[in-house]
Amino acid sequence: MTLVLRTTDRPAEPTPVLPVLPAGTDPLLQLEYETQPPSGPGATRCLSHPRELALRGIPVMCTACRARRDWLLINHGRNVWIVCRCSNQWLEPEISRADFDALIAIPDGTTYPSVEQGLAALGFDGAFAGTYLD
Repeated sequence: MTLVLRTTDRPAEPTPVLPVLPAGTDPLLQLEYETQPPSGPGATRCLSHPRELALRGIPVMCTACRARRDWLLINHGRNVWIVCRCSNQWLEPEISRADFDALIAIPDGTTYPSVEQGLAALGFDGAFAGTYLD
């Protein structure tokens, strides 16, 4: 199963994979490259937001399960998606990349090889549908 951050019902192209250094590269340079946070146009960042989220004073609510808190915000390029624990997701034009950057309190984070693995590791793949985690 491939997760597609959707803005329409049409499937989107997968995110380009970042280049890997050649095998003959110095191991210290390889380690330095692997520990750098993802950046560039192909980088996807996720942020857990356990509290309620209000946009222009209106509380955000999942249309599938009616949840009002415990969100995952995904930033790719200038777009931000909201993902619920039931795995319902939608593009939220009210949240800009600057808003997303302002919510990040910890500069360090865990890097996952793919968005799908990140969603599963964080519990936003539908496994905890209907459950609030504190």
